[in-house]
Amino acid sequence: MSENLKTIKELADELGVSKQTIRNKIDKDFREKFVQTIKIKGNNTLVINNAGYSLLKKTLQNDTAQTAKTLQNDTAQTKLICFLEEQLDKKEQQLSVKDKQLENKDTQIAQMQNLLDQQQRLALQDKKLLEEYKAENDSLKALKMPTEDTKEEQANSQPQEELETLKEQIRALNDKIKGQEQLNNQVSKKWYQFWK
Repeated sequence: MSENLKTIKELADELGVSKQTIRNKIDKDFREKFVQTIKIKGNNTLVINNAGYSLLKKTLQNDTAQTAKTLQNDTAQTKLICFLEEQLDKKEQQLSVKDKQLENKDTQIAQMQNLLDQQQRLALQDKKLLEEYKAENDSLKALKMPTEDTKEEQANSQPQEELETLKEQIRALNDKIKGQEQLNNQVSKKWYQFWK
């Protein structure tokens, strides 16, 4: 075959791709410009001229480079995805640990609130008991020590009582004196009469 014209098989072998890959690259516009049909051994064979060969070579090289880039990007993306999945797994483990810690904290907070509630109730009971003790103490003090009012009343009533007591004693003494006088009168009358 001429060096200016190459069959699809020859191109596929030179470029290291399959015949199907080259057929996929040949579209209607490419056929009109770069492809000819010739008879080889009694069969119609498609051949591509040098300009078409160069264009196909560039396209396939670009595709290969792009495929390599895509593969490289895919590999990088796969590595990145694996890395991110590992990170995600670690974060999930950390989150489960944090969830357990939060559950423990919630339990501790509930216990603390319960203890605080109990402490407040005990403090309230203590306060009530103190108030009761104070009231009882005040009532005992009131019984033991007279207040200013009762002191004044006692001070006022004490001389009254003493005065009453003295008056009674005076009356009793007066009664005794009268009784003595009557006795004396009777005795003196009897004695006097005796002399008479």
